Amino acid sequence: MEGDLALRLRVFDLNCWAIRYLSKRRQERIRLIGDMLCQEDFDLVLLQEVWSERDYNDLNVKLGGCYPFSHYFRSGVIGSGLCVFSRFPILDTLLYQYSLNGYPYMLQHGDWFCGKSVGLALAWKSVSLLPCSHQLHAEYCREKDAYLPHRLVQAWELAQFIRHTSKAADVVLLGGDLNMHPEDVGIRLLCGWTGLRDAFAEATHFEGCEDGCTLVPNNCFTDKSELLPFPLGIRIDYILYKAISSFMVKCEELKTTTGAAPGMDVPFSDHEAVMATLHIQRQGQAVGAPLTSAEPMLADVLTEARTEVGVGLRAAQQQRYSSGRMALLALLLLLLQAMAALGALAGLDAGPFPKLSFCLLAFLAIGILLLATGLHLFHTMEVKMLHSTEEQMRMVLRMLQERP
Repeated sequence: MEGDLALRLRVFDLNCWAIRYLSKRRQERIRLIGDMLCQEDFDLVLLQEVWSERDYNDLNVKLGGCYPFSHYFRSGVIGSGLCVFSRFPILDTLLYQYSLNGYPYMLQHGDWFCGKSVGLALAWKSVSLLPCSHQLHAEYCREKDAYLPHRLVQAWELAQFIRHTSKAADVVLLGGDLNMHPEDVGIRLLCGWTGLRDAFAEATHFEGCEDGCTLVPNNCFTDKSELLPFPLGIRIDYILYKAISSFMVKCEELKTTTGAAPGMDVPFSDHEAVMATLHIQRQGQAVGAPLTSAEPMLADVLTEARTEVGVGLRAAQQQRYSSGRMALLALLLLLLQAMAALGALAGLDAGPFPKLSFCLLAFLAIGILLLATGLHLFHTMEVKMLHSTEEQMRMVLRMLQERP
């Protein structure tokens, strides 16, 4: 580590969209991804949405000769889908699962079941590297984004995670699907609070889809209707980086894949892959501004993010109130039925007792009570997490405003 040290690091990031039994041509695409990674000389490979652990094992067997070190991050009901392949020794790993991740009753989206997370792997090759693979909650509808507060909580937790774990590293690399446009408040919050830099914005040379878009209309797996307002596509996959200690990092080149795999009629995924070549150089003294001054407009960004979280908090409080009221009404209905049953047993009702209707109504009330109670508990936890994040943002905002 003495003297000048320069390292060129090639990073590959891809949202694989490999859901077993659901993804189209999944096995073929996994094979193509493995073939391409074997042919290229990447140093780090960050993958998301590898939902099938069997697919990871197949990739691990195929890539073992090229990438001797790897790790699969497990979380949620169906898994985080995150994995890392590395030419460098992986010294340690850590998985952090976000406290909020959508709603369990939104079965058509399914984000809650996978336990969206950030996976960290401490790697070493003359430079202590902290590569992180991550994925945030999907947007689904930009005009009426019900998940924006959850995604902002995730962005805030991701920023805090980076801040508190990066002290052991010389260079931090963050790659994955943020599910946010470059100008969105979540991106500005993440980069402003951590000092991470966008490889696309910093790259000396770029080659690939126009504007660096990674979700493009001409991909056969994308929903064209969602991209109608964006004829070129959108950029939601990122490679972010920063130097922690006495190192300087520069993005020499950034590339994206452009459609079908070479010689094939199918792309690797519904997202284009992002590939960055980073030049890491040791300097004589520590570089970089303090994290709190990395973004001059950070206070404004934090205020905007806190406002959106507050909107989500009030919506969660309303949902908690509605589900609690529903549970109370179901409980009252059960009590009334119990009183009617006791009255019938005591002979207070001379007419015939409708046993079938009574039982059906009781089962319905019990079902509503259980469902409403579960929803009330879920939204209670949601309120606590949103309130906690809002309080954290308020404290940081006060600190920024009081700083001379």
